[in-house]
Amino acid sequence: MSSTALGLPTLRGVTPVSDRPDADGLIDRFGRTATDLRISLTDRCNLRCTYCMPAEGLDWQPADQLLSTAELQRLIRIAVDDLGVEEIRFTGGEPLLRADLPELVSFAAALHPRPSISLTTNGLGLHRKAHLLADAGVDRINVSLDSIDRDVYAAITRRDRLDDVLTGLRAAREAGLHPIKINAVLIREVNDSGVGDLLDYCLREGFELRIIEQMPLDAGHRWQRSEMITAAEIHSLLGERHDLTVDPTPRGAAPAQRWLVDGGPAAVGVIASVTEPFCGDCDRVRLTADGRVRSCLFAGEETDLMSLLRGLSQNAADTDSEIAARWRDAMWTKQPGHGIDDPAFLQPARPMSAIGG
Repeated sequence: MSSTALGLPTLRGVTPVSDRPDADGLIDRFGRTATDLRISLTDRCNLRCTYCMPAEGLDWQPADQLLSTAELQRLIRIAVDDLGVEEIRFTGGEPLLRADLPELVSFAAALHPRPSISLTTNGLGLHRKAHLLADAGVDRINVSLDSIDRDVYAAITRRDRLDDVLTGLRAAREAGLHPIKINAVLIREVNDSGVGDLLDYCLREGFELRIIEQMPLDAGHRWQRSEMITAAEIHSLLGERHDLTVDPTPRGAAPAQRWLVDGGPAAVGVIASVTEPFCGDCDRVRLTADGRVRSCLFAGEETDLMSLLRGLSQNAADTDSEIAARWRDAMWTKQPGHGIDDPAFLQPARPMSAIGG
């Protein structure tokens, strides 16, 4: 049996045995426990980012195939009450397109123990909803913004909406959401030369920039590792203007390696999912908008919970405990790593917009 760069055995393709111990949490065979739940509320998006989807968009999932408000609330309650989830992040697609988002946030915020609640959004419409979401219980927010240059932003997103995003960011700050993090993906010879301007903007506004290596999750399956800007290159680009030193604070399960900018306290994060994987410390589990559990962003398999919620399984009266058990089993079979470096790696059939960040 071979080993991964993480020092964990490579088990892709091996059928797991049913040896899960009796434990309430979302544990796996490698000593990890998932306490961070990422919930995709929709696969729809009002941008058409070049690294995510084609200009014409995708075939969106029909509304009746998405989890309803009541179904989402039930799964959120099971996750917190029965499975030990401590953090909930609402994602998409674009989560602001779900009209029931404030209701879902309020529901999660009323649970005991209360989970921390965050949101990942492209920022369109945030200026209208920031205060409402903060009042409902959102603690912190991540906004996708790949460039502070209007023309470059429009070229990447295929929409001239930079001013709307910047207005939304100001509204989020006024609403008291903190921290506000900016998520950016660098594309070679498109926005990489402007990353210094983006960092300086974040430093002026009090936001924390997080740069994410482009991952093989595009709808067209055109990702090429050779074209990706690596974490090492990102560090070099940022270092042209600022002195970066590793944040001494323990990273824990956080996906970003934080670097103090010019001695701090301001920082920038780099998420090197491809070149410097952090799978060994992963504490995340994902729920798609159509009710599937994904143990990993790059998982090749999903576990259907919607059929249990809707009484479509063999047992038409599935209880919360049975749903929780199915969820636990899904996490027990989680692979040790994402396997991008494995010659047998296959890009997930679903694009990022359908999986959720």
